[in-house]
Amino acid sequence: MKTFTNVKDLGNLQDAVKEALEVKKNRFGYKHLGENKTLLMVFFNSSLRTRLSTQKAAMNLGMNSIVLDITQGAWKLETERGVIMDGDKAEHILEAIPVMGTYCDIIGVRAFAQFENKEDDVNEKILNQFIQYSGRPVFSMEGAAGHPLQAFADLITIEEYKKTPRPKVVLTWAPHPRVLPQAVPNSFADFMNEADVDFVITHPKGYELDERFVRGARIEHNQDKAFENADFIYAKNWSAFQNPHYGKILSKNMDWTVDAKKMGLTNNAYFMHCLPVRRNMIVTDEVIESPRSIVIPEAANREISAEVVIKRMLESL
Repeated sequence: MKTFTNVKDLGNLQDAVKEALEVKKNRFGYKHLGENKTLLMVFFNSSLRTRLSTQKAAMNLGMNSIVLDITQGAWKLETERGVIMDGDKAEHILEAIPVMGTYCDIIGVRAFAQFENKEDDVNEKILNQFIQYSGRPVFSMEGAAGHPLQAFADLITIEEYKKTPRPKVVLTWAPHPRVLPQAVPNSFADFMNEADVDFVITHPKGYELDERFVRGARIEHNQDKAFENADFIYAKNWSAFQNPHYGKILSKNMDWTVDAKKMGLTNNAYFMHCLPVRRNMIVTDEVIESPRSIVIPEAANREISAEVVIKRMLESL
């Protein structure tokens, strides 16, 4: 595997989940693959779970790891072609990326949506420059339009906790005080549409996601109706995607907060969230602290999703 940016890069999804569960049982069983190999993790944005879980996955595989935080201790990078570099950006990304590639074997990149140019965000401008110019296998540690490592971990978690062969999984929008990207819900939809689940997306009108990821999934604007008989509730905020409101907050309607009353409509569903979470906006304390909350095991599976991806890339070197 040379790139990992979406569900299709994994090939057969059932086989990928099976491999993940095997890796989880023996996460140090493939250390020979990473001996004398180096992972470079490039962060344009903040991280907690992604940084820790991906670095741990690399260690499990016997790799060295280098962490580069572009916002601290590195030259400010220019990403546009044809500009006169007379400002505060001292290096162009087109020189920086090939240099980075000389110091490592695999590169992970985290670069959020900027909400300045929709086309650049949709086309994963920064991530794709690494794929094009680094000369190394590249995986997304969350891009402008997707977060496949998170979605893969989510699917692994659902596989571990499901009680029925084809569970009902609901992705619900929830309120948030700040503008957030669509990357997590996009990738969650991307994976759920390929998995053997009954998938429903619920959100207020105006929060429709990119059709590339929705792909005809069932949309329900009545949150209570969507929650009925659900086995998993995945809560996440995202800003508007459709023009002319791209990257805007259209509503902070607290009626969409996931609380115990809403969870009571479900089939004793598990609650999921990618974290970090705004308590009592996205979800109430009562729900996230309940025995049906699996946000911590879900976060723990980020190590496993990253290890499978890096393992496959090492096997392709």
